[in-house]
Order: sequence, then C-alpha cells, then structure tokens
Amino acid sequence: MWLITLADLSLLLVGFFVLLHANRSLDRATLLAGLRSGFGIEAPAPAPMSVATARIDGFASGSARADLGGIVAWARDAARDPRTHVTITASTGDAADVDPATGSAAILAADRARMVASALARSGAVDPARIVISIAPAQRRAVTLSVGFAGQDK
Repeated sequence: MWLITLADLSLLLVGFFVLLHANRSLDRATLLAGLRSGFGIEAPAPAPMSVATARIDGFASGSARADLGGIVAWARDAARDPRTHVTITASTGDAADVDPATGSAAILAADRARMVASALARSGAVDPARIVISIAPAQRRAVTLSVGFAGQDK
C-alpha cells in the first residue's frame, strides 16, 4: 500500500515540474504568490527600512561591557515611533576577541548584543518586542543599532 502512495506522490512531483517547465513565461513572483495563497500563507513582510543608525565602540578584547550612557537616550529618541524596530548587530574584532569562558567569538558577539538589548529594555527606551538581535563575528569590536520603519500595523 505504501508503494502505491509513494508512486502517487512521485507522479504529482513530476507533474509539478512539467507544469513549471511548460510555463517558463510565467512571472516568478506571480507563481510564488499563487503557491503561497494556495497554502494560505501571507506574503513575507519586507525588512524594515533603516532610518537611523548608531554604533557603540570601545569594547575591550573579550569583554561585553561598554559605556551605554548615550546610546539609551539615542534609542529612546530614534525609536519613539511605535512602528519602528531596533536591530542590534553585534560583532567581534580580531581572533583574540572571544568569550573567555568558551573561546567563541559568536558567543561574545551575542553577549554584547544581549547587554545592549537588556539596557534598552530595562530603561524603557525600546519595547523588547521591537528588538531584533543579530550577530556578525569577526568584523570589529562594536555593536551597531539600526532603527527601521516597519510600516503600519494591520
């Protein structure tokens, strides 16, 4: 019984590829939108448009501590519109700039981003639901904040 089901699925897959090959003139975006709507999936949201950026430098090698005095005030002002999101991208410097406990540059970058995010959330400058954290090890000892306009809520 399972062999028949496998054959049916294989034929459906072959039929799908034949359909794609036969309709090469179809617009890729239109085809993907049709497939998404067939499965009840909404279109992916575009990335927020960046409207302001700031950078925190001055991290010691292997440390996630830095002076955040000015960045909290900047974030409070730059992200005062509730339709914005703050993306925090943390990075590390040279090969010696790693987490002392694990030896990992990625973990140190995550610690730096988390430290900034928690300072913003604790101070009430930015709602934690509007914070996105990303890491980019091996670039520079810094944390970059980007305030992006995400558009109207539906």
